[in-house]
Amino acid sequence: MMAKTNPGRFFEDYAVGDVITHAVPRTVSGGERALYHALYPARHALVSSDAFAQACGLPASPLDDWAAFHVVFGKTVPDISLNALANLGYAEGRWLRPVWPGDTLRSVSEVIGIKQNSNGKSGVVWVRTTGLNQRDEAVLEYVRWVMVRKHDQDLPAPETVLPDLFDTVPADRLVIPDGLDFTSYDFALAGEPHRWSDYQVGERIDHVDGVTIEEAEHMLATRLWQNTAKVHFDATNRDDGKRLIYGGHVISMARALSFNGLANAQMVVALNGGAHANPCFAGDTVRAWSEVLDKAETAAPGVGAIRLRLVATKGGDPFALRGDDGKYLPDVLLDLDYWALMPL
Repeated sequence: MMAKTNPGRFFEDYAVGDVITHAVPRTVSGGERALYHALYPARHALVSSDAFAQACGLPASPLDDWAAFHVVFGKTVPDISLNALANLGYAEGRWLRPVWPGDTLRSVSEVIGIKQNSNGKSGVVWVRTTGLNQRDEAVLEYVRWVMVRKHDQDLPAPETVLPDLFDTVPADRLVIPDGLDFTSYDFALAGEPHRWSDYQVGERIDHVDGVTIEEAEHMLATRLWQNTAKVHFDATNRDDGKRLIYGGHVISMARALSFNGLANAQMVVALNGGAHANPCFAGDTVRAWSEVLDKAETAAPGVGAIRLRLVATKGGDPFALRGDDGKYLPDVLLDLDYWALMPL
């Protein structure tokens, strides 16, 4: 009898240079935005209002940046992280063009690095993923690395290949959407008066609000992105009998919470790095704070770029990140480094 089910790839199934075309293309609609905004307290004006987006030079309101990321990411899970022990990090993420309702997204990944762990039971795989629309235009790209189980532990370790990655996406490589113009930006409609020039490098912002994660909501979100990782749905996959909250759910929750203090950070254009520092489970209350890491001007009229660290926590002192040993504190869920666009 031939098996027709897919057990997922194991560490020994990857080789540097492999190109993986992921199933299944997905057409997004206005319903995607409505459900995304129902799942998270997302209120940034540019992705909420066609009229606001048109006043900023865009033809309509694009899909939320992280919603587009989740659609592209979700496609990769059956081929990249179905047997993953951990999603370890991100780098060189760039949003290359807006995603509009009606666009069809698909994902392609290339294996760019591989390294077996010293225990011989698992290894780390680096992939560069590109999200494409129906015109084969790249809408976003990013690198991530995952720790994957090894199926046959007797197989010899492959040659180690470590990719050479930017620590930070340089400001001159940020892609500004065509037509974006913040010279007539309406701060009253956006919700806050704070502009790019009001923020200082080193400034920290406590976003104050918190949201308690519910079991049904995180599973609904993970299904929306067609993420099939077993640890998010099947409680028997973990020794503690808990469903692990999808890291993208925490990212979107923290980004939405950052509205209070960063309402004018309207578009995410780059992902410099990120770590899911500790697991999140249903019942945890997520809070967030940000730190301004850098600022840069852009060629677009009235548009500045601001580099932010976004930290999601489940309690503890605001702005606390690491202990004396240099490790993340147990209350820290997410440490994300990204560039956003803001009116000057």
